[in-house]
Amino acid sequence: MTLATDDRRPPILTPYRWTIDRYHKAVEAGIFDGQPLELLDGELIEMSPEGIPHAGVSSDGADYLREMLGSQVKVREAKPITLPNDSEPEPDIAIVKPLGDLYKTIATASLLLSL
Repeated sequence: MTLATDDRRPPILTPYRWTIDRYHKAVEAGIFDGQPLELLDGELIEMSPEGIPHAGVSSDGADYLREMLGSQVKVREAKPITLPNDSEPEPDIAIVKPLGDLYKTIATASLLLSL
């Protein structure tokens, strides 16, 4: 008895790579229905809900940094920041230049912290 062999290989699957623009359009269209997602290197990553201990540490850390750094910088908590590699994380704390509403890019950030 001869066994037949299958030399075919499974197809190589390529994940869909999101751009910042496509991601923003999908969010605005309500496609993700409020799911906690972050865009990291073109991939959508589902984020865990923030727990009470994590929220406390983040808040205390941001308060400490505000006190230590004063008005030289702006300390932002859990706000998105756009990076050039098709990423838009929401770091727990970001230290940025005080530029009003112009916090969209990494060029304004001095430090990003994810706790």
